[in-house]
Amino acid sequence: YVNRPVMMLDMCAAPGGKTTVALDALPQGSMVVCNEPIKLRAQILAENIQKWGASGVMVTNNYPEQFAHSSLLFDVLLCDVPCSGEGMFRKDAEALAQWSPENVKLCAERQRRIVADVWPSLAPGGVMIYSTCTFNNCENDGNVDWICSSLGAEKLSSTLVPGFVPGEGQYCAVMLKNLCGGHAGEERWTDRKGGRQQGGRQQVGRQQVGRRAGGLITGLDAERLFDVPMDLKLRSDMITAVPQCISGLADTVSSALPLLSRGCAVGTLKGKDLVPDEDLALCIRLRRGAFEETPVDKAAALAFLHKDALVLPDSPRGIVMLTYKGVPLGFVKNLGNRTNSLHPQARRIRMDIK
Repeated sequence: YVNRPVMMLDMCAAPGGKTTVALDALPQGSMVVCNEPIKLRAQILAENIQKWGASGVMVTNNYPEQFAHSSLLFDVLLCDVPCSGEGMFRKDAEALAQWSPENVKLCAERQRRIVADVWPSLAPGGVMIYSTCTFNNCENDGNVDWICSSLGAEKLSSTLVPGFVPGEGQYCAVMLKNLCGGHAGEERWTDRKGGRQQGGRQQVGRQQVGRRAGGLITGLDAERLFDVPMDLKLRSDMITAVPQCISGLADTVSSALPLLSRGCAVGTLKGKDLVPDEDLALCIRLRRGAFEETPVDKAAALAFLHKDALVLPDSPRGIVMLTYKGVPLGFVKNLGNRTNSLHPQARRIRMDIK
């Protein structure tokens, strides 16, 4: 997996830190499906991923067995499983108060169920990363040994990297799933690029965005909006973008499981005009210069994020992207004597920050 794109599932992903680290570490052109079974935490995960600005990510809210039933196959599976939290003892008295041998046993059993339920979704020859934030053997090495012997895997080297500081219960193990007559090599990835899956799943054809969004493709031009080739799709009334290199895979995931978010939200159409979504400004693949930009100072940046009234008399009229020290913040519609903020109410800063 060192030099080619992969398809990765982050099974228990909220609030999203591991997913964002994976996005930076995986080869260019990879796709990540990040999942959180608990609905409220899944909404937080989706918002954090959207703010991160990556376009090759799908966010889902499913239980492990739903992935197994979907026939999707992943090259990398990350299971940062719920645990007894012994690594939190030092800074959380409540974690210590809730600890018991019985709870450790329950956690270990739950961890095994999670891994066993999602195990069919890991391709033969694929990599599993198993992690906890606890110390005890039952939830750590004991479970890894069980995975290897009962489900069929080989534990890879766990040599600590230079400068690694043990503590906080940061346990992690990496396993290679037994081949069982298959492999997770280049040929299998090529087979899936168009949206196909092993086991005879039909290819999911690309759907046109529709007459209105079809005008967006030819009129606004995805190449003008993004610095890599993107496919635009209509999802409800929102136009979304995913890199063309994973568009078929994204279609396959979309057809197999309900999604909370898909790629980057581009915006909605009002007549022939695009009303850009906040996420478009945050997208790391946005081509700078696609929109008029206005740099603002710290006070104006905080006012925008606080959703206060702004007046930008020296800025161009119409849709303008505000930036602070070169970093995009979001969009306003500048009317001259006032602006209409496109910053989402749900994301506004609620504290008064100077």
